[in-house]
Amino acid sequence: MMTAWAQKFTELLTRLGTARFSIALFSLILLVSLVGTSTTDILLHGNVTVYDLLTPLLLTLLTAPWILYFFLEMIAQLERSRRHLFQLVEQLEQLREQDKVLNQSLKDKVEQLNFEIDERKKAEFARQDAIDRLSLEVVERKKTQESLGEQTALLRSFINSSPDMIYFRNEKGIFYGCNKAVEEVTGKKEQELIGLSPFEVYPNEVAMRAIETDKVLFANNQQVTYEQWLQYPDGRKALFEMRKVPFFSASGRRLGLLGFGRDITERKKAADALEKAAREKTQFIATLSHELRTPLNGIVGLARMLKDTELTEQQRSYLNTIYVSAETLGNLFNDIIDLDKADRRRLTIVPDSQDLPAFIKDLANLAELMAQQKGLGWQFECQGELPQRVQMDATRTRQVLWNLLGNAVKFTEQGKVGLAVKVEPAPTGSTRLAFTVTDTGIGIPKAELDKIFAMYYQVESGGKKHATGTGIGLAVSRNLAEAMGGELNVQSVPGKGSSFTLTLTLPLCDKPKALPAEEPAAQRKLDILLVEDIELNVTVAKALLTKLGHQVTVAMDGQAALTACQHHLFDLVLLDIQLPDMTGFEVACALREEERFAELPIVALTANVIKDKDEYLENGMDDAISKPLSVASVSAIIDEFYGEPGAVLATRRETEEDEDKLLDTDILSQFVEAVGAPIMQQSVDLLENQMPDYLKVLESNLMAGDKKATCEMAHKIKGAAAAVGLKRIQQLANHAQHGEAPAWDENIHEWVDEIVEQWQSDLALLRQWLDERS
Repeated sequence: MMTAWAQKFTELLTRLGTARFSIALFSLILLVSLVGTSTTDILLHGNVTVYDLLTPLLLTLLTAPWILYFFLEMIAQLERSRRHLFQLVEQLEQLREQDKVLNQSLKDKVEQLNFEIDERKKAEFARQDAIDRLSLEVVERKKTQESLGEQTALLRSFINSSPDMIYFRNEKGIFYGCNKAVEEVTGKKEQELIGLSPFEVYPNEVAMRAIETDKVLFANNQQVTYEQWLQYPDGRKALFEMRKVPFFSASGRRLGLLGFGRDITERKKAADALEKAAREKTQFIATLSHELRTPLNGIVGLARMLKDTELTEQQRSYLNTIYVSAETLGNLFNDIIDLDKADRRRLTIVPDSQDLPAFIKDLANLAELMAQQKGLGWQFECQGELPQRVQMDATRTRQVLWNLLGNAVKFTEQGKVGLAVKVEPAPTGSTRLAFTVTDTGIGIPKAELDKIFAMYYQVESGGKKHATGTGIGLAVSRNLAEAMGGELNVQSVPGKGSSFTLTLTLPLCDKPKALPAEEPAAQRKLDILLVEDIELNVTVAKALLTKLGHQVTVAMDGQAALTACQHHLFDLVLLDIQLPDMTGFEVACALREEERFAELPIVALTANVIKDKDEYLENGMDDAISKPLSVASVSAIIDEFYGEPGAVLATRRETEEDEDKLLDTDILSQFVEAVGAPIMQQSVDLLENQMPDYLKVLESNLMAGDKKATCEMAHKIKGAAAAVGLKRIQQLANHAQHGEAPAWDENIHEWVDEIVEQWQSDLALLRQWLDERS
């Protein structure tokens, strides 16, 4: 209890402070004394006097200090005891905390000790496991080494069994290994080859090429491929395709090269045989076409002669159809003859001004005859007003429509076929025509509609083919339609018929002005020797020449021509190239050997299309014209030698021929019309600046044997030349870009040399051409 009261006094003293606590205690003592004294006096005396009040006051003043001192000292003593006790408590707490720390440290050490014991156990287990795995690894490594040895032996066996040459040489060209094929070619064992250079293994020419290709390989770090003839020890030679690739270590350091050689002798033989077969096939087709043109020329010539006779309107219509058909067939023969050209499968579209109503009338007449021959009805319909003249390739358009009409008749057993021509809206200056060919034939299944335009495809129904033929007609027709900028579409219902529509957008042409007819009598009448072995051609040509007023002598073979010239001096010789006993070239050369025939005009007659007259001029001819003869061609020839002054005509002709051979004047004319001559001159200047660099790259790639880069640069030159109309340079570069061509290796140097030698002169001619049109 005393401790509690002392604690309270101590807290009160601490809260009030010594001064205020003393005043409060003094006041309390004084109050207690006054109350006690007053109460006692009242109880004893019944009243309280001032003296009674002063007595407690004095008593309080005397006793209060001692009481205060006592209380304060007691409180101070209690406070010191409390503080001392608090310190002891703190010390005990510190000792307790230290004991906890010591206990925790001891616990941690015990745990660490247990952990270390566990780790030592694990380490022991791991060490034992490592020893076990190491033992297993030793066993596995031994097995791997054995397997590697087996694989190495297998690889070596595989390399040795390869028919191709395989070898390895370092960057200095020294052999480090090879297979059996190399041993067979060189006649040396591998151990003998190791350490040798190419000069110690191959002849000098082969070794030099090997070293040169090594340099190219190491310079570019790219594969090098070339062909090389090698000789076996027994003297047998074989052509090898040599391929070299750089060889690197795992760290990327180049160690040398791997070489491969494949015997392509048989491939070369097969390629040569194929090329020979292609030449023979082309020659056969050209000969066959020539022979087919012979009766065709008669048809065309007689048709021309018949057109000048009195005929009924129907006869003249039929005759026009015969004439147009024969001319178109002749143009198709021309395409067959051109099969020997590199781009022989591409048909050229040649638009020309055409009388559209006459074209459609001739086509309709032919189709009606075809339908009547099979007993079918014919229907022709024209919707809209047809323009009089359009710019179109009549031959190609007729070829497409004839094919469609022929198919319509072929696949229609009863009913009718029809042709409808519809004029559709088109941009100003042009017309859009839709030619629709209909029939009531067998029709085409829906599943086949997307396939009928494929090459060699024939419609099947019920496992039976409907078509008879090659199946190329519709494919060619669609290609021609697209080449002319049009479309060819089909609609069909099986059993009810088909409808094919050819749509073309054609530029309109002004009606040509009528030119005054030239009177044949204005020309000099000539004494002409006609050398021709085909009776029909003789009849046609002689009739035409006689009608023009000329005297004609006929020789049926070369010897007869030479004999005729010995007995008579002719004004002109028209000389067929293919004669029974000799060629026209041989006849011309024989005549040129005699001085008196040096100035005799000799003109070649040929059934082929004349693309280049150089061959005829080099063989003693003065000119060449195509058969069948026409009034225009004969008149032009007579004007050439007996009309316009020879020197002026020769100069003009030479210039025109040069432009035709060296420049693509059609494309250039379109360019000039589109952008103007000054812009074209800028393009020419740009090409003139770029061409030397192009040629340097081309020649360096060719010298280094980099065929791919050579072809790529040739392709770039071809595009640049085509952009400004340099026809000859474009054609030479086109040959040079096709590295897969059979004769590329033999001709590439000649092509490149010709480009280098001729491009500047061709460019000068182009500048002159542009200046004339500026």
